[in-house]
Amino acid sequence: RMLLARRLVEAGVRLVTVDLRWWDFHKQGFDSQKRGFLPRWDLAYSAFVEDLEARGLLDSTLVVAWGEIGRTPQVNKDAGRDHWPYVMSAAFTGGGVKGGTVVGSSDAKGALPKDNRKTPQDVLATIYRHLGMDYKTSYMDHTGRPHVMLPEGNPIDELFS
Repeated sequence: RMLLARRLVEAGVRLVTVDLRWWDFHKQGFDSQKRGFLPRWDLAYSAFVEDLEARGLLDSTLVVAWGEIGRTPQVNKDAGRDHWPYVMSAAFTGGGVKGGTVVGSSDAKGALPKDNRKTPQDVLATIYRHLGMDYKTSYMDHTGRPHVMLPEGNPIDELFS
């Protein structure tokens, strides 16, 4: 999947999504991650980023590693973690991102935002701006009713130098 993504970027595709279905850990989460997802993810993601850099594509390619939702701060009865919409993480690299930058934080339990809260809409605004899209643009539907592309959210400027 990462190799296909790199080939699409090389061909000029402006937005590529890589779906990694092997990372939803509601049961035996720690063991599943250690034996399955994490070694494969580490190898694939780092190779993808190194590949883009070696081909001179990393500076122009924004790479976002982002799940669909956060995870509960407590482990469930099946040694896994369930969906938790209050805190989640995203990792950005390439595309002008200043390496090593941390934006926002959670409380000590990872349950609630603590400092510099960002939303999924902020992540989308960051991606849209990178693509050169006006995320505040309105489009008219077939009845003439306007729909704002992204009604909420602002780019995460702290990520860039």
